[in-house]
Amino acid sequence: MATTSTLTQQKKPERSLSPWQIARKKFFKNKLAMISSAFIIIVTLLSLAAPFLAPYLSPIPDVSKVNISSMNITPNSDHWLGTDKSGRDVLTRLLYGGRISLLVGFSATLLVISIGTIVGSIAGFFGGFVDSMLMRFTDFVLNFPFLVFVIVLNTILMGIIDGLWVLIIVIGVLSWGGVARLVRSKVLAEKENEYIMAALSIGCSPFKVIVKHLLPNVMSTIIVQATLIFASMIVVESALSYLGFGVPQSTPSWGNMLSSANEPDVLQGKQWIWMPPALIIIFTILSINFIGEGLKDALNPKSLR
Repeated sequence: MATTSTLTQQKKPERSLSPWQIARKKFFKNKLAMISSAFIIIVTLLSLAAPFLAPYLSPIPDVSKVNISSMNITPNSDHWLGTDKSGRDVLTRLLYGGRISLLVGFSATLLVISIGTIVGSIAGFFGGFVDSMLMRFTDFVLNFPFLVFVIVLNTILMGIIDGLWVLIIVIGVLSWGGVARLVRSKVLAEKENEYIMAALSIGCSPFKVIVKHLLPNVMSTIIVQATLIFASMIVVESALSYLGFGVPQSTPSWGNMLSSANEPDVLQGKQWIWMPPALIIIFTILSINFIGEGLKDALNPKSLR
């Protein structure tokens, strides 16, 4: 009996894991999400290190300088991915283009999530007249013909702000409506819980209730939505740049590299010029979507066991 009592006293109770710790363990067990995360990290690091890697990867590290003597060279030991019609190294432009495409995608996503979260949380928390006005404004933004307004605003603001940031601002300002609606619906459901009523009853300000109580409980939804928006923003940048209304042509981006495929001779006989950016866009979008699916599964409250 004494031995049993001693063992009982020495045995420590198991520590329960928080929902975030459980979600992290579930995400790490998702092989597809982890492989996708590794791919995104590698692409990001290579893009950030482009100024240091370019001199070692190509005898033409300048991404904008035209080299007539090196036009349309097929992939070889000097130019691993060949050169384009202006004699610029494709691999070097691919690395520098990743910096721009990922910057546009991340910055636009941050802007979209920020505006959408602020509008949605305010509308959902206060309700009534405030909710009605903000949602009608959201509907107004959602009804904008996206492509037309991007082209018009990009043209108007091009001489005032740097072309890259014009694109980021225009995309962000026109794309937050879906996030606002999603956050509003989550806040409307969450604010009916007892802990929100208790916080209000002891005199917490609306700002404190939203920031400290509501947003942490809808953060998992916002994180998953951010990954999906990140992927769509990269697609939008590539599509607009391909059409000539995105990143300025003098700035390398994956979309600008794809614009070379407009020419039939390049599309049919010089695949090394447009295939690398096309493949990197495809794999990047797939990886981000797999990460989003992994986060969605890991943060699902019904699966936190």
